[in-house]
Amino acid sequence: MPPSRDISELLDIMAALRTPETGCPWDLEQTFATIAPYTIEEAYEVAEAIARDDLEDLKEELGDLLLQVVFHARMAEEQGAFAFGDVVNAITTKMTRRHPHVFGEKAGHMTPDEVKGLWHSIKAEEKAERAALRGETPDAKPGLLESVKKSQPALARAMDLQRTASTVGFDWNDPRAVLAKIREEADEIEAALDSGNDAHIAEETGDLLFAVVNLARHAKADPEMALRATNAKFERRFAYIERTLAARGSSLEAATLAEMDALWNEAKTAK
Repeated sequence: MPPSRDISELLDIMAALRTPETGCPWDLEQTFATIAPYTIEEAYEVAEAIARDDLEDLKEELGDLLLQVVFHARMAEEQGAFAFGDVVNAITTKMTRRHPHVFGEKAGHMTPDEVKGLWHSIKAEEKAERAALRGETPDAKPGLLESVKKSQPALARAMDLQRTASTVGFDWNDPRAVLAKIREEADEIEAALDSGNDAHIAEETGDLLFAVVNLARHAKADPEMALRATNAKFERRFAYIERTLAARGSSLEAATLAEMDALWNEAKTAK
């Protein structure tokens, strides 16, 4: 049977899974809160497939992520809030509105910088409209950084905070200046370590991480993807240590730090 390209079949499957008495007991007991961690996990698995450049796996992971959208939409439909079609309509409307240079009167007549500025302007308008629908009447103009979502992972939010601040010129002009800031933050961590104050050490560590994210942004590197790549590299090298020790009749527990460090250096040159 050829794979289905009809979203309605997937919607029907989810409806069947969520049908009381005849559906799946596990699916029936789920809520938005219990499914949310799986949604985040699936998004990370999409990113991991991209990092591996595994398009076959990416196809499967995108399907898993789509299932999460369908799952949330079905639960919302059961509560009479909205359905999958409303989700599609909302994002279609948003994308059309945020791209007047493609779909509107300004089509083809904007520079990339103008597009970026317009994007932020439209997002601010949308936020004001949502506030009005909630009956909120802010007394003052929202701060620039209020547009940065608080629900993002810390690395991604740090990147967005910095990127947003840069739109008004609050930014470094040279990546080497950011590198100097990193060295400064490292020195401050050293001073914090001397103080023995755990809270101060944690604060300075956060400052260092923020500076490293800034360097990644200037280097046009996604910090999340860069760290994922480094995690994978660490796993490969550590696995080499473990395999080599086992081949020698030893183990991680029995090896000294010096032995493991020497094998780590071997792993760095091993193919």
